[in-house]
Amino acid sequence: MNEKFRIVFISGKLGDVDGVSLEVEKWIDILAAEGHEIFAISGKFCSNLHTVPQKRRLLIEDISFDSPHQHEYEQMVFPYLNKFQTYISEEKLKAVAEDMNHKSSYIADSIFEFIQTNSIDVVVAQNTNAMPMTLLGGLAVYKLCSEKRIATIFHHHDFWWERSRFVNSAIETILSKTMPPQIPGIEHVVLSTYASHILRSIKRVHPRIIPNCEDFDNPVTLDEYNSDFRKELGFSDDDILVLQPTRIVQRKRIEDSVRFVGKLGMRYPEIRRRLHLIISLYQGDEPDENYIAMIKNLAESYEVPLHFISDRVASIRGNNAGGQKLYTNRDVLANADFVTYLPIWEGFGNALLEAVAAKVPVVTSTYLVYKTDIRIHDFNVIEVVDNYNENNELIIQDEALDKIYDVLNNPEMRTKMIEHNFRIAKENFGYDTLKKCLLQLFDDYSYEILASRKKIQKSREEFSV
Repeated sequence: MNEKFRIVFISGKLGDVDGVSLEVEKWIDILAAEGHEIFAISGKFCSNLHTVPQKRRLLIEDISFDSPHQHEYEQMVFPYLNKFQTYISEEKLKAVAEDMNHKSSYIADSIFEFIQTNSIDVVVAQNTNAMPMTLLGGLAVYKLCSEKRIATIFHHHDFWWERSRFVNSAIETILSKTMPPQIPGIEHVVLSTYASHILRSIKRVHPRIIPNCEDFDNPVTLDEYNSDFRKELGFSDDDILVLQPTRIVQRKRIEDSVRFVGKLGMRYPEIRRRLHLIISLYQGDEPDENYIAMIKNLAESYEVPLHFISDRVASIRGNNAGGQKLYTNRDVLANADFVTYLPIWEGFGNALLEAVAAKVPVVTSTYLVYKTDIRIHDFNVIEVVDNYNENNELIIQDEALDKIYDVLNNPEMRTKMIEHNFRIAKENFGYDTLKKCLLQLFDDYSYEILASRKKIQKSREEFSV
């Protein structure tokens, strides 16, 4: 089917440097190039969406991850996030649920009005109904597809039951019903075979798999803009820049990256003073000052120079408020000597693909989805097996340290590794793969979308009368 649709993406935030925002922009780029008209609804637009003009956007601050309502609900219903009390009475819980229901209905009506006004055909909900980081947004989308019967594609990046801070909550009944929902006529998309298996087992729904992908036809390289990164940030050409290209989140296990760099310096003293560990992104939506303090203390004990540079990194190039040059995370990658990526859990592994696209050697842990969906393609990366000791420290084998040392000192070995990985990744996780998956998704779901289009048209006619 060659039908062109009017598609609205809904998310708690867009235009940021997190994995969800980055994947949304890739979907938008490909769908727009195929002739679909793209709209966007978000609680926050962190930067300009170049393919979605202002007139096709709607800002609803109440669905932002950091809205006052979201913070208030989190403190009351998620014990792990509650710093003051661990119990909520049945009466208070009922009041909270009613408040969420009322406010989400108002938001759903606002979104529906936007859908009517712009003759939207289909909603693509980006993690709104997988993670309760926008409770009002998730409930509003649920009402749109369950009550208004709007054609909806749910793109799930990870799930609330995978995060300790959301388990044993006071609203598990609500989460179980709406995150994600089990409603006929909607489509579910997940990132991996593991997520597909879990969703089939827990929800009895049959999602399709669309992995994270990367634009390998236009990879980042050293260019006129980013080639001054070392000078701008105070590094010398001789420094070995080890990049942790992620947000500061506990599941990223940045402490293990610190240990890896520290152990590398101890095993090879001749390069110890040249090693610098860079953390390029911010804390994100899971702030924890104690975690940052722990990382700093650990780096000091290992004598690892640690650099937090999120104030110089953005989703697009430009300047910050102080007039300093801003680089993208890809620009930082282009200047890195190697990447550490040692998470204990990931929905897929966007940062790994970005590093491969930038042709940078990668040291990675063998986290679950890496083992099920990435390793099978025969990448040549330096693996650290996901075994942890009694102190909950990743066990770093000498073999991994030796291999990255060899890569750093053998240009031929490095070139062979990065070119192999680039070719494999482009073949399996490039834009051609993403385009094929998206075209198939919208083709298979087209009859539901066309039916939804008729409902919207009818509602517009009734509304106009």
